Amino acid sequence: MSRTIFALSSGPPPSGVAVIRLSGPESLEIVRQLTGARLPAPREARLRNLHRPSDGQLLDSALVLTFPGPSSFTGEDSAELHCHGSPSVVAGVQQALAELGAHPAEAGEFTRRAFETGRLDLTQAEALSDLIAAETEAQRDQALSGAGGRLRHRADLWREQLIGLMALSEAELDFADEGDVGEISPSVRAGMSGLAAHMAAALATAPLAERIRSGLTIAIVGPPNAGKSSLLNALARRDVAIVTPHAGTTRDVLEVHLDLAGRPAVLLDTAGLRETTDPIEAEGIARARARADSADLVLNLGPGGNLVNKIDESGDRPGWRDGKLYLSAQTGAGLPELESWLADWAQAQIPKGEAAVVTTARQQALVAEALARVEEAAAQQDPVLTAESLRSAAHALGRLTGQIDPEAILGAIFLRFCIGK
Repeated sequence: MSRTIFALSSGPPPSGVAVIRLSGPESLEIVRQLTGARLPAPREARLRNLHRPSDGQLLDSALVLTFPGPSSFTGEDSAELHCHGSPSVVAGVQQALAELGAHPAEAGEFTRRAFETGRLDLTQAEALSDLIAAETEAQRDQALSGAGGRLRHRADLWREQLIGLMALSEAELDFADEGDVGEISPSVRAGMSGLAAHMAAALATAPLAERIRSGLTIAIVGPPNAGKSSLLNALARRDVAIVTPHAGTTRDVLEVHLDLAGRPAVLLDTAGLRETTDPIEAEGIARARARADSADLVLNLGPGGNLVNKIDESGDRPGWRDGKLYLSAQTGAGLPELESWLADWAQAQIPKGEAAVVTTARQQALVAEALARVEEAAAQQDPVLTAESLRSAAHALGRLTGQIDPEAILGAIFLRFCIGK
């Protein structure tokens, strides 16, 4: 029998409300002892007084909800205590839960239990982790699609097709023993080709998904004192980079995350590009060039670049002229035009449409492995080798959803979650 766990699943106190979750076989009995009253009906919130078990001291008045398994997030008996969010109340309630036999949850333990009870598969668990970390509309939509089982449903369909193809190929193999059939039938080959095409189409969505998860990269480059750090701070609307009149202040690449019309982006402030004998500055310049080379977009504040900064000093008027944007990172003149242009660019890079199917590197590797085995099966002439390749493809899909996977892989996935999830 698994132990009963608890954790604060809302933000750290102080807060208006703190939500403490429990899951495990003793959850409902522990809540009954903590309240000293009859439990509310499942999924109905009721106000209850919470008392310390050792001496009956009142700890708080809280909303109590119960979720008997298997109709709960974890698939086990679960409960939630919606307390006042003061540090003292939260600490007191957690201590009382421990006195009643519950154990503090480990990172990702609630979600892992949902996986182990079949409430989620691994692809949905990964999407849930992405949903918790989502900062933009595009990241949220992609994570919700995955959490809803988008890839799981595809993988289930692929497995059904594989099982059917294996049955047909192995039946042909049985007949081959009697000398009636000596090669794979056209219908089985057509089925394998169609399955491979569907897998390839899903795999083709992985690059877009990675851009949504990691964000588009925008590098600000130019010579020293061009105003790169000031522009970074202006777009971030906070002081991220140190701004001084001295050349070479920025030595390493600074990053800040932006939300561009719902699309995630990472803005990079790089070291000023110039010749230098300072080894530290030279390393910063080398890193700046490398990041600029791999960026999705480069904002060049240098001579001949696409941005002309410091118009507050030159007297130029803000706006687009001759393919250049004239602005002042110091005063904000021309900044709305830049932000509007960046939003349009980001929307073009990540257009609205059907959500990606394959969203993580792990998923990409396993779908690619399954695809390779199906293509391998389609190229075989021997029914024995065809059947073996199809079995290998099915094994890869089993690992994709978590039906077959080493303990170390499961641990790595669930440790990404915060405590209480």
